[in-house]
Amino acid sequence: MGRVTARRRVLRIRDGVPSHRPDTLAVEEPLEIRVGGRPLTITMRTPGHDFDLAAGFLVGEGVVRAAEDVVGIRYCAGATADGSNTYNVVDVALAPGVPLPEASLERNFYTTSSCGLCGKASLDAVRTKATWPLDDDSPGIDLETVAALPDRLREAQRVFDSTGGLHAAGLFTTDGELTCLREDVGRHNAVDKVIGDALRANRLPLRDTIMVVSGRASFELVQKAVVAGVPVLAAVSAPSSLAVDLAADSGLTLIGFLRGRSMNVYTGTDRVRAELAAS
Repeated sequence: MGRVTARRRVLRIRDGVPSHRPDTLAVEEPLEIRVGGRPLTITMRTPGHDFDLAAGFLVGEGVVRAAEDVVGIRYCAGATADGSNTYNVVDVALAPGVPLPEASLERNFYTTSSCGLCGKASLDAVRTKATWPLDDDSPGIDLETVAALPDRLREAQRVFDSTGGLHAAGLFTTDGELTCLREDVGRHNAVDKVIGDALRANRLPLRDTIMVVSGRASFELVQKAVVAGVPVLAAVSAPSSLAVDLAADSGLTLIGFLRGRSMNVYTGTDRVRAELAAS
């Protein structure tokens, strides 16, 4: 397996005083995802939980919907010229009867860790039809519970503590219990890993859960949450306008700028139980 951190010598300057010292960095390496032996995409990721990443990616693309749709996931041996295994290529075997991804989904370029799948031809291409609609009668969430989630997410980020260079996605119950956390250089990869873990454990759809992400809420992250059946997505930073539009269309509760008891609830406000101050 690949390492998640690496050491590099740096020139450190503090208060104008230079010194040389080793620094710990988050590892970034390519992962090629194949389906049935056919290359589908290459994403830049932090090694670890690669099978979850592959499974979650396929959920977000609408290729698989349940654990039984996937027969197996394996690392591909002979990934290099000398036949050694880099653990940077995985192949997903789909169950009989599960259609292979459409050719239009194939990525003949690298997916960067910062922007996600930017190469899709149009907005319509990423509007994957959600398998499970988000019910209006899903349980509400308490303001105090939501307020505590970023700190709980941060406390569980082990690799971030040593590198400061990773995004995180965490899945919580509506009572605030952390059930899954994944870290990655790509925020979309961290979300895919969380969703892939749920798929492989046959826990989709993710009703009665709250997903928290350590960065901003992009259109793609909202789409992934909606497709997985997550009713509430909270981000410590800002959402994009398109993310808010998709959340509103899908019935998702989207929270941004979550900093303790301060937050912006952009959509699905009925799910958040809070007393409104008199204006």
